[in-house]
Amino acid sequence: MTRSLKKGPYIDDNLLKKLKKLEGDKTKPIKTWSRRSTISPEMIGYTFLVHNGKQFISVKVNENMIGHKFGEFSPTTKFIRHGGRMQKELEKKVSQKETEKK
Repeated sequence: MTRSLKKGPYIDDNLLKKLKKLEGDKTKPIKTWSRRSTISPEMIGYTFLVHNGKQFISVKVNENMIGHKFGEFSPTTKFIRHGGRMQKELEKKVSQKETEKK
C-alpha cells in the first residue's frame, strides 16, 4: 500500500541533512539505516551505503530508481540454493559433464 498523495513521499530528515551537507561532492558515500526512505530526484548520482541488518551495501542512485525505497536495493536475506538429494545429484551430473568436455 502506498503513502497518500497529500502526505507526499517519506524521506528521513537525517538523510536530507546529510545530502545538503555534501552538496555537490558526489564521490563520498552517505551511510544510512533508513531503508524506508523514498529515493528523490536530488539523490541522482550519489552513492549511499544502505544497511541490511548486518552490513552496508553500496547503492549508486540513477534515474530509474526514483520513487523506489532504499530497502529494495539492499536485500536482507541471502539465497544459497534449494537443497535436497535430487539437487545434489543434478549438480554432480553437470560437473561430471563439464570435466568430460575438458
